[in-house]
Amino acid sequence: MKRLYLMQVGFMPEYQIPIVCYLVQTGEGKNILIDTGLPEIIPDEASDFENGQDVTVQLANLGLRPDDIDMVISTHYDIDHAGRHAAFTKAEYVVQRLHHLDAATNPRFAALRAQWDQPMERIRLIDGDIKLLPGLELIETSGHVPGHQSVLLQLPETGAILLTIDAVPFSSSFTRDEQLDSSNPDAEAIRASTIKLLDLVEREQVGLVIFGHDNEQWETLKKVPEFYD
Repeated sequence: MKRLYLMQVGFMPEYQIPIVCYLVQTGEGKNILIDTGLPEIIPDEASDFENGQDVTVQLANLGLRPDDIDMVISTHYDIDHAGRHAAFTKAEYVVQRLHHLDAATNPRFAALRAQWDQPMERIRLIDGDIKLLPGLELIETSGHVPGHQSVLLQLPETGAILLTIDAVPFSSSFTRDEQLDSSNPDAEAIRASTIKLLDLVEREQVGLVIFGHDNEQWETLKKVPEFYD
């Protein structure tokens, strides 16, 4: 991988958290988008989100059109992560099989179906951890939703970067200390994925962990037009 751009495309004011997506560029000139942010029009049931600068506008500021995106890595189909999937009609979509199959019958993802339910010839279903490209690995991290995936990148100057996405949305939760919420039926899976990512950070000597919605960290990070290389 050659370069990583961080883009804020919206906000959740009540909780003071950014809504973000990422652009990875390879040394061979490929453009890989990780998540697509919020939809153009936010439905009433998601009124706690606010749109910012759309991902397509931010890409245009970098000289890229939607058709220039070769691949969309879909970490999961929540409204703040898959809201503009349908804009990238030339891209291959990469998603965990478990998540795609769950979304087909899960009402949580029904409102956004027109975005994520793309023709199957353009969707690549994967199972578990996979080295997708040299310097880019997908890490299955169920818990937040079934089949959620995080992303591990290797950049020439920065080194290893882990994008936890919603597996660990805040740095305060990235700990081996017991933090099980007995009221959450997915607590055990969330805990297991957290430990899995902590082990990965140690094993791969990850120098930068970017959490999915951590506003305090976000303020310290490079955002477009700056980048990590």
